[in-house]
Amino acid sequence: MRTHLPQARPIPVREAVSRDEFERDILPAYRPVVIRNQISDWPVVQAAQDSDEAVADWLRTHANGQPLETFTGAPGIGGRFFYDDTLTGTNFERGQASLVDILDRLLACRIEPQAPSLYAGAAVANGCVPDFAKTHILPLLDPRAMARLWVGNAVTVSTHYDLSDNIACVAAGRRRFTLFPPEQVRNLYVGPLDFTLAGQPVSLVSVKDPDLERFPRFAEAMAHAVTADLGPGDAIYIPPLWWHQVEALSPFNLLVNYWWNAAGAPPSPFEAMIHSVMTVRPLPPAHRDAWRSMFEHYVFEADGDPAAHIPVQSQGVLGRMTPTLARRIRDFLAAGLRRG
Repeated sequence: MRTHLPQARPIPVREAVSRDEFERDILPAYRPVVIRNQISDWPVVQAAQDSDEAVADWLRTHANGQPLETFTGAPGIGGRFFYDDTLTGTNFERGQASLVDILDRLLACRIEPQAPSLYAGAAVANGCVPDFAKTHILPLLDPRAMARLWVGNAVTVSTHYDLSDNIACVAAGRRRFTLFPPEQVRNLYVGPLDFTLAGQPVSLVSVKDPDLERFPRFAEAMAHAVTADLGPGDAIYIPPLWWHQVEALSPFNLLVNYWWNAAGAPPSPFEAMIHSVMTVRPLPPAHRDAWRSMFEHYVFEADGDPAAHIPVQSQGVLGRMTPTLARRIRDFLAAGLRRG
């Protein structure tokens, strides 16, 4: 079923910013922002101004032979790596190849009328291109933030979220980013939580060609969507839990991204949610409502600090989080799971 959908609004745009501006203006707002020309001085971006071959030549010169995980799909998938019809398998195959081999295949695919879909993603840059981080610096972040490479042809990464803050930098080709705020999870028809394509759960809806008969609430998600097209030199900040589809628009693409935890690196709340699915979701409705009140009070602090009336030395797990307290809580939880 096809019908008119609301148009996604443009993502706010900034020109290249300093680290101070990024940390003061962009991070606290918890909204996606496009940053034009943030990496325009990178060697691979400069090469992209010449040709795809120039980008490939630069990478070949500096790459080693480390094997990377690859995704390959038949021409019929239209570049959309996804599940099979039963949601128990996928429509692509995983393999391994060196970066040089992948680059050669991508360049050759440009002239094939029915080219397969191909990409390698999340490859640690310094692992396959030694010293990449020394020649491609993103001053917005702590130098310890790890650069990762994504190379491919005109493929689509289905709508998903990241647990960490994310800056994605387009080094070659063009990419379209479509983002949805976290609360739109209710309208995105998310697939299995524990059987995913490559990491986080994904929406089952095709943003390009949504089936609104099967997924009618997606129209509401699109009313809240934002989008932007990025070219070489541009970057985008994507906050944690913002859903995003990434569509490569060119037959040869290179993206570099950085994941980090702006608020520190606690254990992932995802595991806590899955534990709640096991323990809270099966309860009778009245019991779930009671636990909702407990979560609102203790976790989301709907009524203020839930331990404010308890002496600091007696606050226990409600005290200020420290590495020692975190270990104590993990031990407490592990003991409970063993009893179960």
